[in-house]
Amino acid sequence: MPPARTPHAMPGDSEDPNADVQYHLDVGPDDVADSVLLPGDPDRVPKVTALWDAHEERARHREYRTATGAYEGTPISVTSTGIGSPSAAIAVEELARLGVDTFIRVGSCGAIQPDMAVGDLVITTGAVRQEGTSGEYVREDYPASADHEVVSALVAAAERLGYDYHVGVTMSADSFYAGQGRPGFEGFEAAGSADLIDELREANVKNVEMEASSILTLASLYGLRAGAVCTVYANRVTGEFRTAGESRAAETASLAVHLLERMDAVKENAGVERWHAGLGLDL
Repeated sequence: MPPARTPHAMPGDSEDPNADVQYHLDVGPDDVADSVLLPGDPDRVPKVTALWDAHEERARHREYRTATGAYEGTPISVTSTGIGSPSAAIAVEELARLGVDTFIRVGSCGAIQPDMAVGDLVITTGAVRQEGTSGEYVREDYPASADHEVVSALVAAAERLGYDYHVGVTMSADSFYAGQGRPGFEGFEAAGSADLIDELREANVKNVEMEASSILTLASLYGLRAGAVCTVYANRVTGEFRTAGESRAAETASLAVHLLERMDAVKENAGVERWHAGLGLDL
């Protein structure tokens, strides 16, 4: 593990924040690639990097563990965010200060549609903002939308890898228990929790987790690209639970970063700002 470094300044205190080792992540501009995967659990970082060509751990501080390497020759980084949107937003803020322009949330989730199996992937197109962090940035009716290039790359990656996947809206909660319709200690039930999953399912929401909506919202506000792909660990309708296919989301996201690099090259050659199917890229 690399030695801990002393951050140069608290975020926002420096005249040139891009030159600073970031306060929470303990990484600087030379430590990360332009594209970063964002799992929650720090112990998932080595499981992600095991899929890459090569990697080097750059920092580990609090819940934030960062490694950088390459996947199919494409530079890529991973930073764990811990559980929930407050710490995920810190990661996005500090990585953006270092020049990162693409974020992909990688994790696990609970499915709420009956046809979704444990081990399937969910690729997020947008998220219900049932977390409080993004509300401290922008009004509550601002959409948490995934970047269409990231969604396209994730779909193409899942297809290429042969993984079963679903595409649609995610709900991000601020708590694992009450906020996701689960009973609390000694059977405590929060107001509305008994009907929460049914209401979301009827609205065609695909899954629930705890970070995607804040990551998508901040990226949109800052003009950056973001998306999310999660492996289904539980189906809240069928009652199935199993920690299966943990590496599928990470492999899909890693390949998506490689495909995004190719998409960016096609855009540059065509002289356009946004990738679209008419460019004819064979993914």
